[in-house]
Amino acid sequence: MNDLDPLSPNSADSQRRLMMALALAMALTFAYTYFFALQGPPPGAGVADAGQVATADAGTPAPGAGMETAGTPPPAGSGTDVSGTPSEATPPLPVRTLEFERQVAHYAFSTQGAGLTSAELKGEKMREQQQVSIADGYKLLFGGNVKPPPQMNLAQPVPGQPLPLSVSIAGPSPLSADARYAVAETGNTENGATFTARQGPWEVTKSLQWPKEGFELIYTLQVKNTSAQAATGELQLHYNRAIDPNNEHAPSFFGGVGNLSYASCRVGEEKHKLAPEQGLPDAEDTRGLVHYFGIDQQYFLSALYPLDGPMQGRCEFVATDKARAVTASFPLTAAPGETVTLRFGGYFGPKEDDLLASVPSQVLRDATGLGATTYNPQLTETIDYGMWAVIAKLLVSIMKFFHGLAGNWGVAIILLTVLVKLILLPLTHRSMVSMEAMKRLQPRIEELRKKYADDRERQNMEMMKVYQEAKVNPLGGCLPMLIQMPVWIALFTALRNSYDIYQEPFFGPVWRDLTFKDPTYILPLALGVSMIITQKLQPQMGDPTQAKIMTWFVPIIFTLTLLNYPAGLALYIFTNNILSIAQQYGLRKWLERKGGGDGGLPAGTATATAGGKRK
Repeated sequence: MNDLDPLSPNSADSQRRLMMALALAMALTFAYTYFFALQGPPPGAGVADAGQVATADAGTPAPGAGMETAGTPPPAGSGTDVSGTPSEATPPLPVRTLEFERQVAHYAFSTQGAGLTSAELKGEKMREQQQVSIADGYKLLFGGNVKPPPQMNLAQPVPGQPLPLSVSIAGPSPLSADARYAVAETGNTENGATFTARQGPWEVTKSLQWPKEGFELIYTLQVKNTSAQAATGELQLHYNRAIDPNNEHAPSFFGGVGNLSYASCRVGEEKHKLAPEQGLPDAEDTRGLVHYFGIDQQYFLSALYPLDGPMQGRCEFVATDKARAVTASFPLTAAPGETVTLRFGGYFGPKEDDLLASVPSQVLRDATGLGATTYNPQLTETIDYGMWAVIAKLLVSIMKFFHGLAGNWGVAIILLTVLVKLILLPLTHRSMVSMEAMKRLQPRIEELRKKYADDRERQNMEMMKVYQEAKVNPLGGCLPMLIQMPVWIALFTALRNSYDIYQEPFFGPVWRDLTFKDPTYILPLALGVSMIITQKLQPQMGDPTQAKIMTWFVPIIFTLTLLNYPAGLALYIFTNNILSIAQQYGLRKWLERKGGGDGGLPAGTATATAGGKRK
């Protein structure tokens, strides 16, 4: 081993020198730590930096300065000065949650992004649509209790995404959507709040104000350029909402009406909606005058709209199984020291036609000083009745009238059924008379089928001659059902869109939502039985196999289709079938009394069928 090696045991001097060097290093480190690092900065150190954060320009307090309570940092919650340079003297603002208790809803905001963390509506009708199992349905039927569905929450944050109502600025000098805001302590936060944040050249003040009552909101944004140069960017307003896939399903033929939420935005004259597995609209189609944007659910709406009329901008959409999001972007340009102000109205509540038609309401106009000619964003178009709008709106109006008389929407549907039946009575009477005549022609028709069993064309010709001589239309029995079909479809459309009927019961604890399926399936099964009886009362058309298909197969398929459809639709069709059975029975009795079984039938029917043979 080399004696010059400092690690050699024979090199005592080298080892002593190494130990002395280590001791000296430790002593110097201890002295620096004790006499410099632990003593803190000299008096006055960092004052210039702190003053730079607290003022927008020399000698002028920044807007919002002094709004925090004692001990709370000033509005520069981002920890930056006006030039965007990090300021070590100003720690980040603490994250706070502000809660606002209103008559119609409970709101919660976070100072990180100054966005909504909750917007829970109040009231029995302001609940999510409950998924009731068959077991729970029969439990309710026999007097049991089932946990009610949760209150509708229109602002459920998406993890890792901007909060609803948060803003960001994209461009050369960005402002993040999760910037921390200071809160103005006004002493009265019942009707609103003001948030302020500064980042880079931007100072953003967000003012939220609620009218005395209702589901509306006034949302004012003031964006100030605090730098010495003109600043440009794109102001982005976010509305994201988390979705529980277990409580949402898409509409389908056998699966019911669905309850999807859509990311929605109206640009120009076109309304865009996006749900999972739908294609994104073309980017060019989402640029133009933005009328409103938000999340559009089946019976509820969360929407923002420019108070002073449509604004030039664009919309972006996101729709996954667990989230819906829409971002509205507007161009932003501010000269040095200039403040750009944008005002938005907000609506967060049920899609009730009268409420949406009045947005912005008189209460909101009074609160903002808006005139009578204020822009109306036409939020009523979010109640989408589609091509059946005229009939669906008419049916809803009639049911509203009957509901005013009876006080029950199930009874209103029954009275609507009776009204439609009375209107169609002349047509259905002629149809039923024709069907009775068809039944009396059956012996003759059976003879023709046997006689021309090998010649189908001759068979049909001879049968048509018999029908013509008896003045009977073999398709007459189908006409009332064909006329009823548009009514059924329009009623289905009304039930899946009208908030008036949402969460409204028929009777008892089971049928407590006529817009949702019957959890016991009693109504659709009763409908199927009544449909089989109706088919049996009609004359058999075609061969026995076809007759069995019409009597059994069609009602079964129809019943299976309606199992998951709104209980209100099953109630309508079941009532209609019962009325048809009663009408058919009464008509037979009347015909028998009038002419011994032949009176009242079309001319020629009796002679054409006497004894089953032609006379």
